[in-house]
Amino acid sequence: MDWETLLAPYKQAVDELKVKFRGIREQFQKTTKQSPIEFVTGRVKPINSILNKAWQKNIPFEKIEEEIQDIAGLRIMCQFTDDIKKVTDMLRNRKDFEIVEERDYITNKKPSGYRSYHLVIRYPVQTLEGEKPLLAEVQIRTLAMNFWATIEHSLNYKYQGQIPKDIQLRLQRAAEAASRLDEEMAEIRGEVQEAQIVFSERTDDGKGSSPTT
Repeated sequence: MDWETLLAPYKQAVDELKVKFRGIREQFQKTTKQSPIEFVTGRVKPINSILNKAWQKNIPFEKIEEEIQDIAGLRIMCQFTDDIKKVTDMLRNRKDFEIVEERDYITNKKPSGYRSYHLVIRYPVQTLEGEKPLLAEVQIRTLAMNFWATIEHSLNYKYQGQIPKDIQLRLQRAAEAASRLDEEMAEIRGEVQEAQIVFSERTDDGKGSSPTT
């Protein structure tokens, strides 16, 4: 299989979508409104991960692009849980891609404690051979959810998906702690956002830098 040729459109899709999602944040900043998007990341799934997923799910090579939905992956990070709905609503209203599936792992968290909101989209990439619609997965989560998910992913990699029971329990407790953090931050959202505006204004004026020692 010519992986470079196969994955090139997915890289293009990730690059284009990152620009578009970051553009939403910049538009909010220009209107002096609080952006529900804190930052955006994206990646193309590594070849080994694609092969492992195909093997685990018994997906034949010729159906990899049809059945593996996260070869192209985007993550949108939000400060507050309520922002996730705002971002999701905005993405639903876009005309440059089609949402084909939604998975709410916030209302229905996974047994591990994982929380996030997933959208599977069909995004058209313009190639030399014409338009090629690709599947991509967009994960929308808070910073606290992302911190937990990053740690869990690392542990899953270390233990090859067989995390010891005692660490699983600790992860579940950590997930609940992260959820409580999101709830507490939501309670003081107004104070947090006001402080951020003041800090941003002082930084723009050159008054917000740390004192030199």
